Amino acid sequence: MTTPALELVNVSKSFGEVKSLHNINFKVEPGEVVGLLGDNGAGKSTLVKVITGYHAPDPGGEIYFGGQKVDHLSMQKARDLGVECVYQEKALADLQSLWRNIFMGRELTTSMGFMDVKKMQAETERLMQEHMGFTSKAVSAETPVKTMSGGERQGIAITRALYFQANIIILDEPTMALSLTETKKVLDFIGGIAKAGKSAIFIDHNIFHVYPVVDRIVVLDRGMIAGEFMKNEVTLEELIERLYTVARTGTYDKSDGAVLKNLEVPA
Repeated sequence: MTTPALELVNVSKSFGEVKSLHNINFKVEPGEVVGLLGDNGAGKSTLVKVITGYHAPDPGGEIYFGGQKVDHLSMQKARDLGVECVYQEKALADLQSLWRNIFMGRELTTSMGFMDVKKMQAETERLMQEHMGFTSKAVSAETPVKTMSGGERQGIAITRALYFQANIIILDEPTMALSLTETKKVLDFIGGIAKAGKSAIFIDHNIFHVYPVVDRIVVLDRGMIAGEFMKNEVTLEELIERLYTVARTGTYDKSDGAVLKNLEVPA
């Protein structure tokens, strides 16, 4: 048994009388890619904000990183623990160069405390060749990000997270509004996360994007976990049928050993 990279135990989150999350038990193993699925309003964004320290969970919930309980999680503490987010907005400075985007806010410095521009440019060139797949001489560390495609930009954000030793990379709908070709690029980058021995949470509406690259799938519905499936134990067609069942009933019931979740829809 391995110690989970991340574990949430009985985590709830309320905003006044509205309960957005209800007794969430969720974990991510080292080197595992977990797909987090759910319709709009299912609680995906709230769950991510709890994991990243943006929202504090309600009293009684517990959060563990590497088996260690963390109280009063903040955004900075989450980052220090190795949590990085790649958002659908891409969160890059379009007018800035590639190397400035890679090291923005975490610039490398010389022994005198000055920015080590040459080292950052050299590191960016290495990352471009080894991780981002840039081989053309037309693209360099000085190339502005605005000239790059959507898939390439997402690749930059993922590479940046890996470079700074992220243990858990959260991908918030990274394929939204991308073409088929660009989507494939992003999915290839996600596959590289597990190969690097890191963990990831892949959030999306599109099961056809999630299924090929994840190890396990967790379904949120109305603030609760309505289903959990190991990918190697369920076909894509079976999973789609189960998602339809969850959408209709808030749970699923199969005779193949899956656990039935007796859920109550929060008021």
